[in-house]
Amino acid sequence: MKHALTRRSLLTGATATAAGIGWGTAGTAAAGGRGRPVAQGAVDAQVARLEPGLIELRRDIHQHPEAPGQEQRTAGVVARELRAAGLAVTTGVGGHGVVGVLHGSLPGRTVAYRADMDAVPPGDIVGGGPAAAHLCGHDIHTTVALGVAKVLARLRRQLSGTVVFLFQPAEEALAGARAMIDAGVLEHTRVEEIHALHCGPFPVGRFAVTPGYGLPGQDRAEVTLSGPDAPDAARRLAAEIGALATVAPPQTPADLERMVADVQTPDGPLARFVAVRARAQEAKVSVSYRCWPQERYAEVRADIRRLAMSYAGAGVSFPGEPFPAMVCPEPDARALARHLRRELGGDPVTELHAAFPFNGEDFALYLDRIPGTYTFLGVRAPGAPITACYPHYPDFLPDERAIGVGVRAMAGWVAQRTRGA
Repeated sequence: MKHALTRRSLLTGATATAAGIGWGTAGTAAAGGRGRPVAQGAVDAQVARLEPGLIELRRDIHQHPEAPGQEQRTAGVVARELRAAGLAVTTGVGGHGVVGVLHGSLPGRTVAYRADMDAVPPGDIVGGGPAAAHLCGHDIHTTVALGVAKVLARLRRQLSGTVVFLFQPAEEALAGARAMIDAGVLEHTRVEEIHALHCGPFPVGRFAVTPGYGLPGQDRAEVTLSGPDAPDAARRLAAEIGALATVAPPQTPADLERMVADVQTPDGPLARFVAVRARAQEAKVSVSYRCWPQERYAEVRADIRRLAMSYAGAGVSFPGEPFPAMVCPEPDARALARHLRRELGGDPVTELHAAFPFNGEDFALYLDRIPGTYTFLGVRAPGAPITACYPHYPDFLPDERAIGVGVRAMAGWVAQRTRGA
């Protein structure tokens, strides 16, 4: 259920562990009128000063990737940088999660900004890899969030309300958001909305907003077969379940380019889809699938059950409820698009009309509880191949100029949202 929380409650600056997080108050905004807002020009001036250091910070994080749930060093870097900027910091939230709280000098709303810190594990790298690596841009996400915190800390005399920065572990495992939520981070900070960026296959300097769309969730099934021909039956059933798919994983750069074009096409081929992976192992079929819209889960489950039951003695199980899709509220995404066009100049915004079929995000769990935005930050360098800007590919090499672009955009946007504009 989406709702807006209106009471403000602030984190302490004490270090905590996941077993005993110390929540409390850490100050309040000054009373009085709203005053002058944070101006985009002031944000841009601070970004220009900070950008070289932010690039070096990203390179340091990039060189020390940590798998989901193992982000100890990265969390230490984040906590150090936030404390140096004057934020109240709590560590050990939902594992290695870090929460930083920045109070503006003027009254206003409480807004969260989230960044994920973990690297891609070897098995999730396209084609496989020898070790975890930052091939999804989480090093850039973390750096942008630190940049936003530093910029707004320097401008806190003009800043309204409170900004809560959530540095999340274990996004690649779809576990970190739930862990931080279960630790009470949303209730204790009383954030009213939440925002995030993710690196995307768009030219550097551009953003892709997702009004009414986002990324699909995921569901799983297990089918067991019996009898002497069970292995052969499993292979046949896997092929039949795989045929439920309406879209195939991209195999070539041209396929990737086509998919990026399709998500920008109104009522295009990806407006509705089912993406299925079915694998036969001896007498068992393991199924993983995504669909859009998420209401189709019931339909696909029924199809899987129907196909499985055509084999005598088959047993079907679904381990749990489907992981929810991330659906971005339309009003918030459109408000962000207007803000970016107004403050950054030109036309820096692309609007997506579909979801990428083969990617998911546990940011969905935050948006199930409070409104917000999730926006793709273009990281494609001029002339770069599509695989250099599409997450999880081994040659993923984002343009570092996207860091400054992201900080400019999100610092201005978050400052506006704390004013209630």
